[in-house]
Amino acid sequence: MLRLTDIQLPLDHPESAIKAAILKKLAIEDTDLLNFSIFRRSYDARKKSAIILIYTVDVETNDDKQLLARFNGNPNIGVTPDTNYRFVTHAETEEFKRPVIIGFGPCGLFAALILAQMGFRPIILERGKAVRERTQDTWGFWRKRELQPESNVQFGEGGAGTFSDGKLWSQIKDPKHYGRKVLTEFVKAGAPAEIMYVSKPHIGTFRLVKMIEEMRENIEALGGEIRFQQKVTDIDIQDGRMRGLTINDSEYLSADHVVLAIGHSARDTFELVHHCGIYVEAKPFSIGFRIEHPQSLIDQARFGANAGNKTLGSADYKLVHHAKNGRSVYSFCMCPGGTVVAAASEPGRVVTNGMSQYSRNERNANSAIVVGITPADYPEHPLAGIDFQRKLESLAYELGGANYNAPGQLVGDFLAKKASTTVGSVTPSYQPGITWCDLAAALPAYAIDAIREALPAFDKQIKGFAMKDAVITGVETRTSSPIRIKRNDDNLQSLNTQGLYPAGEGAGYAGGILSAAIDGIKVAEAVALSIQNRAGR
Repeated sequence: MLRLTDIQLPLDHPESAIKAAILKKLAIEDTDLLNFSIFRRSYDARKKSAIILIYTVDVETNDDKQLLARFNGNPNIGVTPDTNYRFVTHAETEEFKRPVIIGFGPCGLFAALILAQMGFRPIILERGKAVRERTQDTWGFWRKRELQPESNVQFGEGGAGTFSDGKLWSQIKDPKHYGRKVLTEFVKAGAPAEIMYVSKPHIGTFRLVKMIEEMRENIEALGGEIRFQQKVTDIDIQDGRMRGLTINDSEYLSADHVVLAIGHSARDTFELVHHCGIYVEAKPFSIGFRIEHPQSLIDQARFGANAGNKTLGSADYKLVHHAKNGRSVYSFCMCPGGTVVAAASEPGRVVTNGMSQYSRNERNANSAIVVGITPADYPEHPLAGIDFQRKLESLAYELGGANYNAPGQLVGDFLAKKASTTVGSVTPSYQPGITWCDLAAALPAYAIDAIREALPAFDKQIKGFAMKDAVITGVETRTSSPIRIKRNDDNLQSLNTQGLYPAGEGAGYAGGILSAAIDGIKVAEAVALSIQNRAGR
C-alpha cells in the first residue's frame, strides 16, 4: 500500500473530495484505485476564514510499485509502514512464577493485557476499588465532601486518567508503533473508531469506565488475575533482587518479576520504595492553577466564523510563556467543554484537575496554567517534591475554608492584586465548591509573578484569555510525578533491584494515558523476555 500525506481540503468538503484528491495526487484513473483508508486527519486553523483539513491516507492501487517508482523522491508519497503489533514471545510452559503488576492505571492495564495475551497470566494488585465502585466514591467526594483515601480520582481501576479528558495523544517517539496497539485495543473495548485517525483523539470519562471493564474481563479470560483493595505495604529484596511483596500488612506474595506502575500520586508507596533502598531521585514537575473560560470564547478565538463546526468540535489551545524571572508558564491538560474536578487523595488537602466527557459540551473550557519547578526548588532529599506538593495542597485546603472547597479568584482581581468576593459572568464548575480569596498566598511568589505576567501574554494569542471574569482555581500540583525511579535502558529493571520494573507516570517515564500505556507495553515485553530467559536456563 501507499501512504499519501498532506492532502489539503476545505473544512466543509464533500466526502467524495478525498477520493478525487487521491486520484489527482497520483494522476491515476478511478478504475486504478482499489481502496483507501484515512490514517490521520488534522486541521490548520491559522487562517480562521479558511480552515483546512489535512489528511494522511493509505491507498491500494492496481500498480503500487509503478507509482512508487514514478514518484520516487516525493516526500508526500511513500510505502505504508507496517504498524501491526507483534508479540516478542509467548509462554512456552506454565512452569514459571507469575509476574506481578502493582497498579491498574493505563500503564498497569496495558502491561497486564500484553502479558496476558502472551500467556503469562499476570497478577495485578490495585489498592483502590473496581471502576464502578470507585466512580461512586469519587462522586460522593464531589457531592458530599466524603473523601475515600484509597478510592478517588487518583486511586482505583483505570488510574487517574479515568477522570480526565481521556486524551490519547503524545509527543513521545514511537518507532515501533506501540501507540497503534493501544488505540486498537481501546476500539476493541468500545472506544469510538475515530480515535484511530483524528489528530487529537479523546474518549471521556463515561466511555472509559465501560472500556476499562471490558479490558479487565479480557485480561481475566486470558488467565490474568486482578485483586482490588490490595495495597503493597512492604517489598522483599534480597541481595539486590526482588523476592516478594507484603499486601495489606498481612499476606506475603512471592514474586521474581514486579512491574511498579503506581501512578504519580502514590506517595506512601514512593516512601516505601525509598525506604527499601530502591534507587529514587527527585525530578522536575509543575505547579499552578486551573483557569476557566466560556468554551464559546475559546471557539471564537480559535475558529472565528467556523466556531461550532461539528468536524472541528470544541476548540483547544496550547500556550507557553517564558517569564522575566526565568520561569516557564504553560497550559497543561486542556479540557474543552469540561469541568474542574476535586482530585485530592489525602485528607485535609485540596488538588484540582480537569475532566471532559466525550461530547465536550459543558459550558466552560478549562486548563491548568502551571509554572515549571525543579529539584533546585526542593533540594533537601529525593522525596522533597512530595513535601512541597503537600504543603501547597494543605494551604489550598485552608484557603478554601477547610471543607474541601477550593480557593478561587477572578482573573481581573488576580491581576489587580486584590481578593475576589463573588462570582462574575463565568460560573466555576469545581465541586464541592469555591471559596473566593486572594490566590497570591497559594503559591510561591515566583510562580504568582510568572503567572501574572503570562496571562496578558496569552491574551494576545487568544483574545479574551485574560478576561476579568475568567475563574482561576487552586491548586494544580499533580502535573507529573515528583520523583523518578530510575531503570536500566536495556532491560528496564531498576538500577539497583533486579526483577523490579519501574514504569509509567509514577516512575517518571510517562505523562498521560497514551505514553503510560506505551510504557506498559515496553515493560511487559521486557518482563516476558526475562521470564523466558530464566525458564530456558
